Amino acid sequence: MTERATEPGPENQSPSAKKSAHTPVNSGRSGWVSPRAKKVLQVIVSLVLLVAIFWFVLRQFADLSEVWTAIRTLTWREVTALVVATVWNLITYWIVVVIATPGLTLPQAAVLTQSTTSVANAVPAGGAVAVGLTYTILSSWGFSKSRSTLSIVVTGIWNNFVKLGTPILALAILALQGGRGGGRLLAGALGLCGLVGAILLFALILKSEDVARRVALRAEGWASWLLGLLNRKPAHGWDLALIKWRTRVIGLVRDRWLALTIATIVSHASLYAVLLLSLRVLGVSEADVGWAQVLTVFAFARLLTAIPLTPGGVGIVELALIAGLSTGGGEDAQVVAAVLMFRLLTYVLPILLGGCTYILWRRNQSWRDSAPPLTASGTVVGRET
Repeated sequence: MTERATEPGPENQSPSAKKSAHTPVNSGRSGWVSPRAKKVLQVIVSLVLLVAIFWFVLRQFADLSEVWTAIRTLTWREVTALVVATVWNLITYWIVVVIATPGLTLPQAAVLTQSTTSVANAVPAGGAVAVGLTYTILSSWGFSKSRSTLSIVVTGIWNNFVKLGTPILALAILALQGGRGGGRLLAGALGLCGLVGAILLFALILKSEDVARRVALRAEGWASWLLGLLNRKPAHGWDLALIKWRTRVIGLVRDRWLALTIATIVSHASLYAVLLLSLRVLGVSEADVGWAQVLTVFAFARLLTAIPLTPGGVGIVELALIAGLSTGGGEDAQVVAAVLMFRLLTYVLPILLGGCTYILWRRNQSWRDSAPPLTASGTVVGRET
């Protein structure tokens, strides 16, 4: 800042200096791909990968006509059961968001969740765009940036804990059922160690401000080292940011951690239930693929979505589910039909619903600046915990 203050003004510069002042400085990134080109490249890679995966699936596992024949066998009772399970699955995550966002109503949570999910599932690197849309929607309703950040971070932490814990639970169940294997046990042990370590670190950060500061400074040092390799400025202020975030999380989690944990587990279990029901109504019986095997495949397929190669993991999740369930003993055509039905209900349908809720958010003025104030402890004013 002080260096720029000592630079001569334009009226005191020579003609050559004026010319150089308006000449773009070569930052050494001229060879880098522009942001727009990166987005186009992401779209192309996602589309190519998606087409390749579905071509492989339909050629390797089942013919499209066989899949359609399996779907046409559904009765109206089975369709009704799938619809009910799907609606319940959607509602469960609305409840999670309500618990993590004091002052938010269930209808608002529905609009927020479906609108942001639609973006995340439909746009390459949609997760980042969805986060931005979350801030925009909550801000329009009067929620401060700090309250929005707390909701996003807390729901993210709880969801990741459950997502990491599900494969461990599934492998443990398979081991108890007699499906032991060295690779499975090793994967389960490594996953358990990682999950326990993450939970302990999170607990220590919440318990001690000193631990939180040291963790933040250590992470800041690693980040600065990585940024240095990229010729970027070092990171700073992470300790103050983490301590501030810690204080807010404690205020929310102190009274809501149990409800948040139960709601998050129910939400993930409901998603699994839609997959299991899709398999059963389309003819993949317990004898073909047991519920524990389905849970294991489901859990590891969801972990693949951590790498955002395609929007919402489309194509990758389908391939992982179909390959895993077919290997487990399911009839190929029935498995493909069930997985496609599952993804239609939990991936495509939320995109369509999200378009409607987005329009509702834009047109509904009654919710503007309606967020109730919070007390110092983080509860809604006038509401007992």
